[in-house]
Amino acid sequence: MTYRCDFESIQWTTPMAGVRHKLFPFEGRRLRLVEYSSEFEPHWCERGHAGQILEGRFQIEFDDGTEIFHAGDGIAIPDGPEHRHRATVLSGIVRALFVEDA
Repeated sequence: MTYRCDFESIQWTTPMAGVRHKLFPFEGRRLRLVEYSSEFEPHWCERGHAGQILEGRFQIEFDDGTEIFHAGDGIAIPDGPEHRHRATVLSGIVRALFVEDA
């Protein structure tokens, strides 16, 4: 077993236009290094996210308001329709690291 995630050795995959990511699974969870470009189409998401913005700026719209996230900011959005959100890339790219259930 390794305790170190070497993102350099993991290939980028593209789950949708404007998004690429690298996944590192461990014990039913995963680290996900994700990069959003200006081609990313905002859409409503009900999945929770916990992590940190590493680079760039995101505007995230919620039903009760909008927040701007900058490099260094943490993100803690719970799962569920009551926490639905829609992100827009405000910089050329946004890089984030999330810890998620696999």
